[in-house]
Amino acid sequence: MTAGSARRARIDDGLTYLGLLAVLLFFGIPLLWILSLSLRTQEDILVTTVNPVPEDPTLGNYGEVLSSAQFPRFLFNSALLSAMGSIGAMIVAAPAAYAFSRMVFRGRKKLLVAVLALQMISPLVLAFPLYRYFSSLGLLDSIPVTGFVYIAILMPLATWMLKGFFDGIPTELDDAAMIDGATRWSAFRRVVLPVALPSLTAVFVISALLAWAEFVVPFILLSDPANLPISVGILNFQGNYATNATGILAAGSVLAIAPAILLFVVLQRYIVGAFVAGALKG
Repeated sequence: MTAGSARRARIDDGLTYLGLLAVLLFFGIPLLWILSLSLRTQEDILVTTVNPVPEDPTLGNYGEVLSSAQFPRFLFNSALLSAMGSIGAMIVAAPAAYAFSRMVFRGRKKLLVAVLALQMISPLVLAFPLYRYFSSLGLLDSIPVTGFVYIAILMPLATWMLKGFFDGIPTELDDAAMIDGATRWSAFRRVVLPVALPSLTAVFVISALLAWAEFVVPFILLSDPANLPISVGILNFQGNYATNATGILAAGSVLAIAPAILLFVVLQRYIVGAFVAGALKG
């Protein structure tokens, strides 16, 4: 490598790290500020406007949140809806992605683009008609019904991601299984799915994280506090506390984010491994 090439490589690396630092600051500073607010007393919040480090940090806000009878229920509802949405999306998306990856049929490309178009529609656009439709059917305030809506929202992205992963699996595996007498469904279930297990895990985790963070759908379809997930239920803390509502709301937000971060940390090797393997095959 010449001196000029080495210099350009160092410059490119420097620009890359600067870009990553900018992204880290963009997403990290708000999280750190919420964490700072969660450790402040009401007086500290009212007086301090710039200092990011609390002068007298306290865990009292977390104690207030954890002592609330509603908070565990909110977490359980979020976990339930996330599990329903992500598992349901995987059940629907995996066969659909396999069909897009392996089969040739009329309108295949247009249908694949249509699936992507569904993902590009914001839930805010569908909020009013979604509410009117389920209200007319008498299906509001139902966690199972809301879970089916989660499945519909998560399925397009899961299908696209799984299709890309299935494309990286050699078709010879399917052909060999069917030569041995397996049906297309048996080849998919017994051969392709075990090979794609890391990819399935990665898509499942991403779908679960998206479901955990979903706000618009439960805000529209659920109103009973006993049915609210944490993303919506946490707003109740703002009105339930007359003193230090900001600190308590920040503490609740930190506790709401913690399970999603923990899930990602525990399963990150599957996510990174699946995407690296897909990139190498690509």
